[in-house]
Amino acid sequence: MEAKWRWMAVTALAPIAWGSTYVVTRAVLPDEPLWGAVLRALPAGLLLLALARRLPKGAWWWRAALLGVLNTGGFFVLVYAVAQRLPSGIAATVMAASPLAMMGFGWLLLGRRPRALALAGGLVGAAGVAVMLLGGQAVDPLGVVAALAAMTLSAIGYVLATRWSDVDVLTSTSWQLVAGGLLVLPAALIVEGPPPALDGPALAGFAYVSLLATAVAFLAWFSGLRRLGPATAGLIGLLNPVTGVVLGALVAGESLTLRQLLGLAIVLAGIAVGQSASASRKPRVGTKNVVPVAAVEKSRMRS
Repeated sequence: MEAKWRWMAVTALAPIAWGSTYVVTRAVLPDEPLWGAVLRALPAGLLLLALARRLPKGAWWWRAALLGVLNTGGFFVLVYAVAQRLPSGIAATVMAASPLAMMGFGWLLLGRRPRALALAGGLVGAAGVAVMLLGGQAVDPLGVVAALAAMTLSAIGYVLATRWSDVDVLTSTSWQLVAGGLLVLPAALIVEGPPPALDGPALAGFAYVSLLATAVAFLAWFSGLRRLGPATAGLIGLLNPVTGVVLGALVAGESLTLRQLLGLAIVLAGIAVGQSASASRKPRVGTKNVVPVAAVEKSRMRS
């Protein structure tokens, strides 16, 4: 149980870092979503690839491309656009429906049926999101649509990354990030032209977003996904909107109303409810711990 709580803490690094990207993007990064995605994904992916020192083989060529679109390339483009269209708090809170999406796709693609308390936690968190969104702020409909699309893409991608776990986390994460950056690069050149000129704050912003909020955060996230599963990790992802709202108020000067504070409290209650389901779950025997029948028979023959 102690090891599980440690992995929950590691996993929490990711949504906290992601929640901070809304403020950074809105404050110092240029208004080119395609180049924003390339400059976020590609440097992080190349750095991790230099550490992994492995290239894809076989099915991992198309898997890396697909995960690169779902988890990094396409996702980053949408998130970058969202950060330019919506206030930090609202941008982060719209995507807090991700736990429910991850539970649904986890059930569909992995056969992992979510427990009642986990679903309840996701619903409570979504209710907290609704409370925060009803705060009277003007909301750009296109920004909300982009946020929902980003949430759906990432939910599918995260579940597929959990399913395809025959490669270590460092390697698979590097492949996804490099593939995502390379796939968006031609579109960035065609649609947005040459790379944007970056001043000092923009360079610092991209360094933070690419290295910490992408390379480190995705390593933490995918490591947690493999050990905790989509339902538990998805609920931890609710820390994303909490971070977005708090930093939006503290750093970007966005309003933090009583209604939003109530919504934050409800979101945190949803995390607590969902994690109680995880804590009460009996340990499952993983496939790595199961001794194949053939191996047992061979051992018997030798003895």
